[in-house]
Amino acid sequence: MSRRPWAFVAARLLALVAIAIAAGLFFGQPLAWVLGVFAAYLAWNLYHLYRLEAWLRTREGELPRDSMGMWGSIFAHLNRMRRRNRARKKRLAKVVKEFRKSTKALPDGGVVLSENDEIVWLNSAAEAFLGLRREDRGNRIENFLRDPAFVEYMRERKFGRALRMDSPANPAVHLSIEVVPYGKTQRLLLAKDITHEVRLEKVRRSFVANASHELRSPLTVVSGYLDSLRDDEGLPEAWKEPVQEMSRQADRMRRIIEDLLTLSRLEAAAPEAERERVDVPGMLAVVRKETLARTDRPETIELSLETDRVLLGADPEIFSACANLVGNAVKYTPRTGRVFIRWYLDGEEGCLSVEDTGVGIPAEAIPRLTERFYRVDKGRDRARGGTGLGLAIVKHVLQRHGGRLEVRSELGKGSCFTCRFPADRVVAPESGTFTQAPAG
Repeated sequence: MSRRPWAFVAARLLALVAIAIAAGLFFGQPLAWVLGVFAAYLAWNLYHLYRLEAWLRTREGELPRDSMGMWGSIFAHLNRMRRRNRARKKRLAKVVKEFRKSTKALPDGGVVLSENDEIVWLNSAAEAFLGLRREDRGNRIENFLRDPAFVEYMRERKFGRALRMDSPANPAVHLSIEVVPYGKTQRLLLAKDITHEVRLEKVRRSFVANASHELRSPLTVVSGYLDSLRDDEGLPEAWKEPVQEMSRQADRMRRIIEDLLTLSRLEAAAPEAERERVDVPGMLAVVRKETLARTDRPETIELSLETDRVLLGADPEIFSACANLVGNAVKYTPRTGRVFIRWYLDGEEGCLSVEDTGVGIPAEAIPRLTERFYRVDKGRDRARGGTGLGLAIVKHVLQRHGGRLEVRSELGKGSCFTCRFPADRVVAPESGTFTQAPAG
């Protein structure tokens, strides 16, 4: 605040006191004159204070502009602040208006939620996708979206992933729901229409399944003729190697078709696997026995069963996952190497790990290992007869059992694949005595 109004106030007050003293000396009783001047000055300030309070209370009309001294400066500052606030409100109203226009044009639904998941604001797309209305503001969103998966999603607060669900307003519409926290307490719920992507995914799955089924019969015929030619003693020497190579490629194609059909069955199945008792120790013993019968295996195949717990799941799927992990380890481990299979508990989780002393995997390739047909070294993998689908099958099996896959690897030193199963699927066996399998 400028010093000029204060100087004016001080000068005016001193002048009034001087006049009061002079009048008192002339007319007598100078103290009374001074007190009268101060009383008048106080009344004048109280009057202006009353006018300011009345305006602040009612905000009606303009502030007085004819006051002198400090009150004139205060009223002038307040009038300037009022004009600036009006201009700022106009700008904010314009921004809000443009924001509402833009959100109405958005194809995705947007709902602003409070700290208690109450609806604060929503756009038109949210009304269409989620069946909400403007009148629903102030109510918890779970009162209107009662899908159990959505209720659990909001309760767990795991907002780093998207949730797929059918639209409550139109079951034919598939939505991807994602909640994005912002500010201190608010959240933005985004609902995206993924119906087209879901349909394309169904078409792809259907095509893969149908094509695999259709290819199986002619491939069986071709393999049969190739086997006959390979066993024919009268086959010319020049044709023996080509026929053997065709037979190997036909066998590889058969394995690819079988893996594609397995993936198709896993994708078409329910999101959660059934809960039958799976004897993991017995299953791993069978896998080890089959692996020992292979001629191209490493010297050492060890099995360590450190718990007798069994899994609640789908027996064929768990066996497929185990066989794929052990098969991969055997495939990329030299003859002088070692494969170590282990079934144990880590806390309450059941863990199946397959560790090898093979070639290892580059760190940048590990995140992509479960992609279909992904190969770290395409030439080497084809030479070893891999389909590129084994780890994709493992991933889908674990997803259906609520598990996850962990991979550790170092080039030239080997890899370790660990399947972790949740505690609710790991139970004690019904009967029998547990005996730890010997290593080696």
